[in-house]
Amino acid sequence: MTQVTVGVSLKTYFGHEQARTWFAEVAQRAATHPAVTSGEVRLFVIPTYLQIPAALDTFSATPVVVGAQDVSEYEPGAYTGEVTAAELAELGVAVAEIGHAERRRLFGETDEVTARKAATALAHGITPVLCIGETSRTDAVDAATATVAQLAADLTGAPSGPVIVAYEPVWAIGAPEPAPVEHIATVTRALRAAVEADPARTGSVVIYGGSAGPGLLTRLGDDVDGLFLGRFAHDPSALDAVLDEAAALAAARGEVRA
Repeated sequence: MTQVTVGVSLKTYFGHEQARTWFAEVAQRAATHPAVTSGEVRLFVIPTYLQIPAALDTFSATPVVVGAQDVSEYEPGAYTGEVTAAELAELGVAVAEIGHAERRRLFGETDEVTARKAATALAHGITPVLCIGETSRTDAVDAATATVAQLAADLTGAPSGPVIVAYEPVWAIGAPEPAPVEHIATVTRALRAAVEADPARTGSVVIYGGSAGPGLLTRLGDDVDGLFLGRFAHDPSALDAVLDEAAALAAARGEVRA
């Protein structure tokens, strides 16, 4: 696959008007970025639930995909406070962030809960952005073994469909620097091999998150299919820099496959 994927999760850092301003600036940049408009780079943006309609409206004339930061494990019914995959899909949400380390740590979400959410999302045509990562810093080979096992657990019972595997070592989230390149490469290669070996996951990609920012994608090269950004993308010019790196990687992949 020559396409490179770049995603941004805004968590809850932005208020509504700040988010709308950010959407407008990113939409303008995406609409004029050759690699985004050509499809060589896929860009998805994940705001808060309340910001989703504004994001869908702002990005409607661009190729930017809008996602949700979570999804209910339940179908529509008597589940007060939940936001269902069915309603998100009806709005036009295309991806959903599932299993993030903060959801696991703060709200006690287990692999079983994550698997049910992934299954429900896929059943409604929403691609899970499935967050996978070891909790403490360890040897890269051990981390690869642990994350491949976690991936299998988080997709237990899920219907066929592609997923975006976001490798985010928990110890690197919010850290001053991302995980070392060699560590990331060892784990992402193993995750990529796992999804490529599963015929139910055709079209899946493996991206890296965890203090990811400008300069990292160039160093990782072909060992990842893209990046999942957090606070470093709050500055649209930093996001632009990552999109440029993604475009260069996509072009290099195209030359290799030509």
